[in-house]
Amino acid sequence: MFWTTIKRIIRSGFIQFWRSSFVSLSSILVMFVTLFVIGSLMFSSVILNVALEQIKDKVDINIYFASTAQESDILAAKESISKLPEVAQVNYSSKEQVLVAFKDRHQNDSTILQSLDEIGDNPLGAILNLKAKDPDQYESIFNYLKDQSFVSKEGISIIDKINYTDTKAAIDKLTRFIRAGERLGLIFTCVMIGLSIVITFNTIRLAIYVSREEISVMRLVGASNIYIRGPFVVVGMLYGLFAGLLTVGVFYPLTYWIGKLTENFFAGVNLYSYYIANFTQIFSIIMLSGIFVGALSSYLAVRKYLTN
Repeated sequence: MFWTTIKRIIRSGFIQFWRSSFVSLSSILVMFVTLFVIGSLMFSSVILNVALEQIKDKVDINIYFASTAQESDILAAKESISKLPEVAQVNYSSKEQVLVAFKDRHQNDSTILQSLDEIGDNPLGAILNLKAKDPDQYESIFNYLKDQSFVSKEGISIIDKINYTDTKAAIDKLTRFIRAGERLGLIFTCVMIGLSIVITFNTIRLAIYVSREEISVMRLVGASNIYIRGPFVVVGMLYGLFAGLLTVGVFYPLTYWIGKLTENFFAGVNLYSYYIANFTQIFSIIMLSGIFVGALSSYLAVRKYLTN
């Protein structure tokens, strides 16, 4: 009996879907807009996350060592710092590498180059470049470096300078920018999805309004709420199914067309490559979102006519 009722509900839903073809087409197009917004927000989120990661990657701390510091002492300090849980990466530049880079930066300044030649010995020290796992962790790393004594065998500090104080303002500003970007992205996503669902709900409610007399007749003959509501839920799921297929189909040529553009202008992200690589995930999210929104909207929209 149960399965017989389910089959009748599904069959009735398909019949109603094809019978009201114009209303179904209108509802599918409106739901397509909803799913297109959801999909676009997914792609926008990818671009935003990559851009934020690139900004995070530009934040760092440099530790400048004294020119007299021994390489063995510097490497021991590097090993100790690398073990910190907050540290994501430590890059070591020897004093010879620092000198070569310094000369490259000032290759057009003959005065500085002549001064280096007159000094004879390399006056520059080695550098450790630190990158934290999160911008908020730079202060704790700096406090560790400030409290920890890195000294030579003679008991002399091998660290000449740490540039955290100089870059703290920039780190704080970038951190605030990253947090604001993440919050605004989340808020915008929620608002757009909410508006899209409301529009879809109202469209499906209008489609069900056309069948209000049919619902009244079914109630008069004693049809149960499940049997009345079921076909409309099936119709809503069909709206979501076809709208999802349309959305997935539109995103293929669209991402192919703008893929190179986004790769050149938006943090090197090729949306077409991302779409192909994550097609299964994107397809599942869009299809399940369409079916869920369609079923839920139909369920809520028809409730009005069952409670009167």
